[in-house]
Amino acid sequence: MLKIRLKRLGAKKAPTYRVIVINSTTKREGKPIQELGYYNPKTKEMKLDKASAESWISKGAQPTDTVKYLIANCNADGSLNYKKKETVKLSKKALAKKAAEEEAKKAAEEAKKAEEAAAAEAPAEEASAEA
Repeated sequence: MLKIRLKRLGAKKAPTYRVIVINSTTKREGKPIQELGYYNPKTKEMKLDKASAESWISKGAQPTDTVKYLIANCNADGSLNYKKKETVKLSKKALAKKAAEEEAKKAAEEAKKAEEAAAAEAPAEEASAEA
């Protein structure tokens, strides 16, 4: 069975990978059938021949989970479409303040809805009283 997987290169604690098509029984550093591109996880730099990878998949080659992710998030030019998640760490005080603001916002929205409902009912009552 053919696999599309990563071949490790680079120094200790500084890995770079090549995306290769290889027989599943061969060693990780064995001779590949075809090299499809490269991936550097430290810098998130990638170059991949997406058309060739998809043609190998259509022929029956099985990509690993990591390679599946790389192919799915690959741009048309072969670079990685990477978006870093921005996480903001807040203190307990700031989290409490944020929660209080959200509760106040919900209460204001509910009050506004109640006013609109009361305003919609009032003209209906006046129209029925006049008739």
